[in-house]
Amino acid sequence: MSNDELTESISVVEDLFGISPIPESGLGHHTIITHPDMRIVILAFSSGHLLKEHAAPFPVLMQALDGELLVRAAGVETRLVPGKLLRMDRMLRHEVQAVLPSRLMLTLFTT
Repeated sequence: MSNDELTESISVVEDLFGISPIPESGLGHHTIITHPDMRIVILAFSSGHLLKEHAAPFPVLMQALDGELLVRAAGVETRLVPGKLLRMDRMLRHEVQAVLPSRLMLTLFTT
């Protein structure tokens, strides 16, 4: 199977880091996989960048690929680092701030 190939039954992404560079300032947004059941997005944060409070229309899993992020939701602040997983209900208001340059992988369950 070739790099970054998508079929109905399998998706392979060879280099998540290569396709989601961390910007010197601000936020990068990279849709990695779009499927009828889910969407996977990598947000690339420069150090200190704040993604202001918002809500996702779908349940979401958050996983730090690298760096360190603070996720604030429902009155709780979670330090998100590689190896840790955070699940949130749909429409839960939250904000995300990068402590270090970071990549955050979001899996949105669209069904």
